[in-house]
Amino acid sequence: MKALIILSLALFFTVPEIAVAECNESACVDVYTKDNQIIIEAHKGSGGRTTARAPKPQPSPTTTLWFPPKPSPAPKPYVKRTYKPRTAKPTTVSHSVNLSDRLTKLVPTAGIAFQPEFEALCNVPVIFWIDVPALFQSRVNIIGEIVDVALRPGFIWSFGDGSMWATTNTGAPYPNESITHTYSKPGTYSVVVVTTWNGAFTHNGAVRAISGEIVKTSVATVTVVSAPTRFTK
Repeated sequence: MKALIILSLALFFTVPEIAVAECNESACVDVYTKDNQIIIEAHKGSGGRTTARAPKPQPSPTTTLWFPPKPSPAPKPYVKRTYKPRTAKPTTVSHSVNLSDRLTKLVPTAGIAFQPEFEALCNVPVIFWIDVPALFQSRVNIIGEIVDVALRPGFIWSFGDGSMWATTNTGAPYPNESITHTYSKPGTYSVVVVTTWNGAFTHNGAVRAISGEIVKTSVATVTVVSAPTRFTK
């Protein structure tokens, strides 16, 4: 059973093949996940231009001739001069430009919904869905660079009775239900949904995969009762 779930996850969460963006030294952008958050980092560089300095020429040794020193001239008479006081120029303070920045984005946490909300019946399908968007998009402006982030969720449902289901469908309420489960015995069941977000970001027209993934867990309790029995003659 676990092997089938892992195989299903590999099929559902596979990111399509995308073009890898070259990191231009004039502006490098990276998007990854850490502590279940999206981290967007960017910094500007020198533009990849370097200036080579020519080596200074070394003086070559020359032959010198010695001559007797000339007599020093007589000192000039001292003349007193007056100076006007100089006005100090105002000091200009320049602020350095921030060439790097870091932003944090949060993806929504899923909430589990189901019908009927109270006392579902044995052997009658219960309708489930989860209230998250099928696509999470965010556009950020970081150090003058526009970055578009796009994530899609995948879900693993555990219905509390040993049954599990992997899907990329968010489900829907009646009459458009697409995720249902039928309980055969009465009881209180803990329904757990593990949501995994994967995706890519776009910068300067190039698309790159987001390193890592974001995993969120949602829990709900479903009470199932026996259907009333009616005897007829």
